[in-house]
Amino acid sequence: MARAYSGILAAVALSLAITRGLVMGMMPNEILTQCLWFFILFAFVGYCIGFIAERVVTESLETQFRDDVAALHAKVNSRQSEPTE
Repeated sequence: MARAYSGILAAVALSLAITRGLVMGMMPNEILTQCLWFFILFAFVGYCIGFIAERVVTESLETQFRDDVAALHAKVNSRQSEPTE
């Protein structure tokens, strides 16, 4: 997930930097220099956001799974402790 966020944000930053440079009438070498910096910066930011998002989702699913397993164990133990006739 981190690499996907990194790639998406970097591509968006690159396209916006090119558009901004063209609208402002900048020289191509200035546009490419800014694109490089924005690409690197937003790739790093996207990687950090993706890493955090992945950790949050993983921990949430793990907690939910552990709660479900604990509830299942409690249900099985309560059925085993009931007397059968």
